Amino acid sequence: MSNYTYILRCSDDTLYCGWTNDLEKRLAAHNAGTAAKYTRTRRPVELVYYEEFETKQEAMSREYHIKRLTRQEKLDLIKH
Repeated sequence: MSNYTYILRCSDDTLYCGWTNDLEKRLAAHNAGTAAKYTRTRRPVELVYYEEFETKQEAMSREYHIKRLTRQEKLDLIKH
């Protein structure tokens, strides 16, 4: 099973980063308002970036590093 680190663009143009082992299900949960408190009031959300990893630990580590980036650095990552 793959693990993913992902970035969502929220309806207020903010960015949200998370990780999951089921990207489609997690995106649906975010848009249903059942995934994260942050995205609940910022729907709809759009998947704008993701990376795939073999292990949960790798995905969680990458999430941690992405969350430490500035907004501009995240936007640059999304563009590539």
